[in-house]
Amino acid sequence: MLGSYLINYLAARGPKLQPFVTASLIQLLCRLTKFGWFDDDRFRDIVKESSNFLSQGTSDHYAIGLKILNQLVSEMNQPNPGLPSTHHRRVACSFRDNLLRQIFQISLTSLNQLKNDVASRLQELALSLALKCLSFDFVGTSIDESSEEFETVQIPSSWRPLLEDSSTLQIFFDYYVITKAPLSKEALECLVRLASVRRSLFTNDGTRSKFLAHLMTGTKEILQTGQGLADHDNYHEYCRLLGRFRVNCLLSELVNVEGYSDWIQLVAEFTLKSLQSWQWASSSVYYLLGLWSRLVTSVPYLKGDAPSLLDEFVPKITEGFITSRFNSVQAGFPDDPSENPLDNVELLQDQLDCFPHLCRFQYESSGFYIINIMEPILQSYTEIVRLQTFANSELSIIEAKLTWIVHIIAVILKIKQSTGCSVEAQEVLDAELSARVLQLINITDSGLHSQRYGELSKQRLDRAILIFFQHFRRSYVGDQAVHSSKQLYARLSELLGLHDHLLLLNVIVGKIATNLKCYTESEEVIDHTLSLFLELASGYMTGKLLLKLDTVKFMIANHTREHFCFLEEDRCSRSRTTFYYTIGWLIFMEDSPLKFRSSMQPLLQVFLSLESTLDSMFRADTVKYALVGLMRDLRGIAMATSSRKSYGLLFDWLYPAHMPLLLKGITHWTDTPEVTTPLLKFMAEFVLNKAQRLTFDSSSPNGILLFREVSKLLVAYGTRILSLPNPADIYAYKYKGIWISLTILTRALAGNYVNFGVFELYGDRALSDALDIALKMTLSIPLADVLAFQKLTKAYFSFLEVLFSNHMSFILNLDTATFTHIVGSLESALKGLDSNISSQCASAVDNLAAFYFNNITMGEAPTSPAAINLARHIADCPTLFPQILKTLVELVLFEECSNQWSLSRPILSLILISEQIFTDLKAQILASQPADQQQRLAACFDKLMADVTRSLDSKNRDKFTQNLTVFRHEFRVK
Repeated sequence: MLGSYLINYLAARGPKLQPFVTASLIQLLCRLTKFGWFDDDRFRDIVKESSNFLSQGTSDHYAIGLKILNQLVSEMNQPNPGLPSTHHRRVACSFRDNLLRQIFQISLTSLNQLKNDVASRLQELALSLALKCLSFDFVGTSIDESSEEFETVQIPSSWRPLLEDSSTLQIFFDYYVITKAPLSKEALECLVRLASVRRSLFTNDGTRSKFLAHLMTGTKEILQTGQGLADHDNYHEYCRLLGRFRVNCLLSELVNVEGYSDWIQLVAEFTLKSLQSWQWASSSVYYLLGLWSRLVTSVPYLKGDAPSLLDEFVPKITEGFITSRFNSVQAGFPDDPSENPLDNVELLQDQLDCFPHLCRFQYESSGFYIINIMEPILQSYTEIVRLQTFANSELSIIEAKLTWIVHIIAVILKIKQSTGCSVEAQEVLDAELSARVLQLINITDSGLHSQRYGELSKQRLDRAILIFFQHFRRSYVGDQAVHSSKQLYARLSELLGLHDHLLLLNVIVGKIATNLKCYTESEEVIDHTLSLFLELASGYMTGKLLLKLDTVKFMIANHTREHFCFLEEDRCSRSRTTFYYTIGWLIFMEDSPLKFRSSMQPLLQVFLSLESTLDSMFRADTVKYALVGLMRDLRGIAMATSSRKSYGLLFDWLYPAHMPLLLKGITHWTDTPEVTTPLLKFMAEFVLNKAQRLTFDSSSPNGILLFREVSKLLVAYGTRILSLPNPADIYAYKYKGIWISLTILTRALAGNYVNFGVFELYGDRALSDALDIALKMTLSIPLADVLAFQKLTKAYFSFLEVLFSNHMSFILNLDTATFTHIVGSLESALKGLDSNISSQCASAVDNLAAFYFNNITMGEAPTSPAAINLARHIADCPTLFPQILKTLVELVLFEECSNQWSLSRPILSLILISEQIFTDLKAQILASQPADQQQRLAACFDKLMADVTRSLDSKNRDKFTQNLTVFRHEFRVK
């Protein structure tokens, strides 16, 4: 056997081989072991054989044995190409239950034997083996350790004696002391995982307390000596180790451990030093703050008289964090924005995520500390308005400090809880802090500051103010917070005269309007401002309040580039849709046709200007920018129509007067995606029947008229785009427009507001022309390209699903080559990873197979033209249905499919078409299975059709789906 041969070869020749050859042979051995795990028990002897290497005496053989075990654990923990995920999980579970503990014990034994060995390579292999064992995917969740953390390690109960043995923890602490980086880091990584083991693993609270005391003693000794912490990797890993105390240890446990007071004092001092060394330890402080945050939130649940000492240390850490942020500002950050937390949302969130809990623990102390350091900075910022002169660099530093303070106040307001003061006192302090930010807002857009919108430090400050508004609104202005903030508004009234929600909203909207008027170059500020504006408008209560404000009334009536400069900037053109979505939301909230028409006057003027432009001038840049802007604006308005009445207002305003402009635009600008994309996207939104907004009166022709406009638009675009040569960037210039066109037609066909029989009845070619041009566009794209671009894939198969559902005759009237190409593309997508697309393809196949079953299999003879065409297609391509059935059955049996219900539907339809197809497939699958399993699996196949009749009614389909679920389970059991 190959596995035995490799073992013997490595034993005889391994030490003499080149390292890369040895590594390749070991990888082959372990891969064979994994793939043959359930076929030959001899494969499991690999651990025993590896142990023989360890006992042969030479360091070379010892190293080979450890390498084999390292590679084996890695192989068992990672999926392999070509191995089904279910098989991998079963192998991994079997390996975990039978051998992983034994291998971990081997690593511990090796570490003890090698403790005094100078052969660091063997120590490295033994430590690596231990780490791989502790990092094993015990529960099959494939946790991503690049995320916040991996939380609890679910080590099996059989490992309990090892974990309760104090020598297990101690060996890793010892190795941290006796080794240098990077080995010392691996020892800490092992400790991090051991500190994360589930609480229920331990026999009782006593053994758990001993384990915890050992961890505290070991970490305390490291802090006392400082050994190894000068290495950055060790430092970071040690911070992670301390951070694990917050996940798996209760404060009530910690305070009762002997030596807690010394430990917590050392951790506090270490945290303060880390904060002071912000440049070196910025990525590590997160874990330390997480520990302190967890400790303070556990204080209400603390039982007993043992002091936590948090009152003494937490305020110092809070102040230290703020000071460190100021120091970072003074020192300056690298030019790379990704390294500056004020420019990196994720990094900023990591640094501030745990901080509000620390502030609210001793809120009076922390709150007034923030106020005291903010006051002089705010005074300096105010003084600049009076002096009108200041060094740009110094002003940038002041703005950066204010930015940090505003971010800190914002995250404090993000949570409304406190362990250190009453709710009333908490609201008063919230008001004190908020008042300072609101005072700052009055200054930021006046005097010299009003000339700095192009400065990055000013943009950062305004983004921080927007975040403050978001958190303040959610806590104190939200729909549920109307009458629960009396103390806060009483204090704000004393400080600033803001005694209710409406006045505060006026301040927020004033800042929103200022940003939209003054910022023209910062997309980030514009997008963030519009996000806040939309959030306010979409809230039921806040939206109603906004309509009472003069600023909002002005914005609704004057949404032009003269008043909002960002509308004029091409770089912010995408933001226009969000802006008009919000404006539309506010317009339709009043439910007034007169208000709608008056609000649309600015857009009407653009329409009239473009409609009066001569054809010879329609390719001018001014026309281009005006048309693009108009389409983005209209799309936003269309997105805001969420009811039949609001949609009707927009439809009547556009049709028939202004629809010709869309056709004119698509005709003149077909070769310019910058124009066609927003135009087509508007139409895709306009024909979307969300929330049944496209519901016309029974006597209204509007649905038909709308589809005729869609048909004219698609034909005009499709005929022209297909005649253009293929450019280098074919997706941007052709495929994107095609998939949006397919989306338009799909939504129009599936919207249920058009009686499509009318077109054929009256000889109107709108439907047939639209379908013809859509088909030509799809056939112009190679199937490989369809599957390569995600949005194109989604649009293509959504279109096919609608065709096979409601327009089967169109599909069947195609020539056989085109028909088989389309059906073949459905089979290709069934094998894809996207379950939604796979379900759409399954639905299309089911409709086709059901049509064949009902009209040909069960019929005496095909009578309709569509049935005759289908019979001809299948006769010309007899392998079509068998191949699709084979693909579907293999997906259900051998793959992890989350849409089994959807796949079961076409399987039944295809089986009922011809029993011979199913019989042949069953024979193929059984022949591919081991001989000793074939009889059992044949019985499974027999049960599949039990109590299933020869019909496609819903009850019979449900019975087959139930049988298929049982069949899949029994088939996969070995």
